[in-house]
Amino acid sequence: MPIKTQSSKPKAASAATGKNYAAVKEFIRHHYRHFNAAVIIDAAEAYARHLKDGGKMFFAMAGAMSTGELGLSLADMIREGKVHGICTTGANLEEDIFNLVAHNHYKRVPGYRSLSDREEEELRDKGLNRVTDTCIPEEEAMRRIERQVLKFWQKADKAGERYFPYEYMYQLLRSGVIKKFYEIDPKDSWVLAACEKNIPIFTPGWEDSTLGNIFVANVIRKDVSNFQVVKSGVEQMAALIDWYKKNTTTQSLGFFQIGGGIAGDFPICVVPLILQDLKEKCRLWGYFCQISDSTTSYGSYSGAVPNEKITWGKLASDTPRFVIESDASIVAPLIFSYVLAK
Repeated sequence: MPIKTQSSKPKAASAATGKNYAAVKEFIRHHYRHFNAAVIIDAAEAYARHLKDGGKMFFAMAGAMSTGELGLSLADMIREGKVHGICTTGANLEEDIFNLVAHNHYKRVPGYRSLSDREEEELRDKGLNRVTDTCIPEEEAMRRIERQVLKFWQKADKAGERYFPYEYMYQLLRSGVIKKFYEIDPKDSWVLAACEKNIPIFTPGWEDSTLGNIFVANVIRKDVSNFQVVKSGVEQMAALIDWYKKNTTTQSLGFFQIGGGIAGDFPICVVPLILQDLKEKCRLWGYFCQISDSTTSYGSYSGAVPNEKITWGKLASDTPRFVIESDASIVAPLIFSYVLAK
């Protein structure tokens, strides 16, 4: 029995995209009055207040939110100055670019929950890599970007230069070499928005990504001479220390987190590192919110309640803090709309 898939159609240019954030905000305020829903309003109000008081916001993103097209709302948050620094998985960094150049070749599999092993193999044999209900096309997305970014790795290699993973993505975007492949409105790419704002994107554990794997393969094949062409995770932490100190000299920095794992734990640890290991003074995070589908559990970072972070020197007892136990693909665009509403 053939697998039922749906093509992702190109969306109309988002000139006036019809993004009525004010209407979404009013809907939320009217309907989201209790329980977990009410926390959405509390967190969004505190986010907006933190910015209004002169603070900045750091955004941490785990999972595969780029393939879930979070860029539709996150790009606006970045362009409107609501996000000032980012930490994400290597997968999210690259998958936003994959979607930018291959959106029309993605396939949705509405019945993904009932796929047989044989049907999964059929998708694999067609070069379709499944993320829940969405399949990323191997050739049009991954290999298309591989062929282009390899040139930037090799250029840096020959020049004896080294860059962070996101800096290679920025070089790729700024060069214009993939512009002819764009299949969505570029205003909906959050990495492109971050590139325009020159916002740092920290990607700890970058080797756990498609392009990270591809980079290793190219070094082993000697197409790139050494691993040092891409700066390491510990170097990213050192860069984050400098960035954090510069951005908290006169104002507070908040922390908005989707999911858990290394994308969240890596950046939030910069504060106790400065205080306890460098033994320097610095501000604690001035706001904290996490959207997670992980329930409170034992030993899990994703399921750790925020007050636990007080003991680690990350948050203060009076830091506004929120946990929204829900699906980030549903909740995050609502919070972003609320914050973006005029």
